[in-house]
Parts: sequence; structure tokens; C-alpha cells
Amino acid sequence: MSSVFVALVQPTDDGRLLVGRMSASTAAPGRLQLPGGSMEPPPHGEPLDVAALRAHAARELVEETGLDTPPEDLTLWLVTRGEHGNVGFLFRAPARPAELLHRRFAALVAAETAQGREPELDRIVLVGSEAESAGLGGPQVDYLGPVVRRFMDERG
Repeated sequence: MSSVFVALVQPTDDGRLLVGRMSASTAAPGRLQLPGGSMEPPPHGEPLDVAALRAHAARELVEETGLDTPPEDLTLWLVTRGEHGNVGFLFRAPARPAELLHRRFAALVAAETAQGREPELDRIVLVGSEAESAGLGGPQVDYLGPVVRRFMDERG
């Protein structure tokens, strides 16, 4: 059965892209992907529109990376369909300093660990090319390579 998901294209101010590795406690341990997650159907009578997708994307970003970004600062960047029929709505977040991304992620990991929980992502990396992304090793979501390529092409 296919699903709908959101993912975040989180650039750094030096042109790299944040990629996370799913922790051992998740359904896909070790998988490399952009921050994000599956969408639950909206409550009865509520629309599944871009505003709902954007709000979910903002929640996923803060839950997985510690980066608090207002939904209105996220731009719908790409809609993709994976090889298993999953439809992804990718939102682009504003560029942020690499040091801030690492600091917020470290604070999130420390807070989750102090609460006795394992964070959804056990590692983040910043990639500057499709080759770097492919060279990370381990399983990757099917959209990662094409998304990194498109991001790098647009970056120029």
C-alpha cells in the first residue's frame, strides 16, 4: 500500500544539504533520508492541503533535528513518487549555518537521551554533492539521489 509523506530539504548557508540516518529503534534502522515522515489521514472533514502538509513538515523538522522553523517559512519545492508508489511532498527550509544545525541536533539528542528515549535520527551529515550522498554507505530512500542532484543543479 502506498503512502503520502513529507520531507525537508534543509540547506546550509554554504550550499550543503542535511541528510539524516534513522536510529536503530525506527522501522528503517540505518536508512539515510531527509528529515520527514508519513502523513496520517486528516480528521474527518478536514482537508489534506498544502497548509496541512507544511505544518506536518515543520513538526517533523523540529522532532528529528531540533530545528524550529515556522510552517510559513517552508516552501513546497518538489512532489515526487517513489518506486513503491509513495508520494512525497518536499519542502525547502531557509538556509541555516552548518554549526547551528549540528548544535540543535546535539541538543535534541541530549534531551531525548536524558528522557530515556532514542531520537529518530542517530546521525546527521551535510552533503555537498550527489557523489557524497551516494558514498555515505548503507541503505537510502529511493528519492535521495535524485533530490540531492536536483538541489545541487539548482544551487549552480
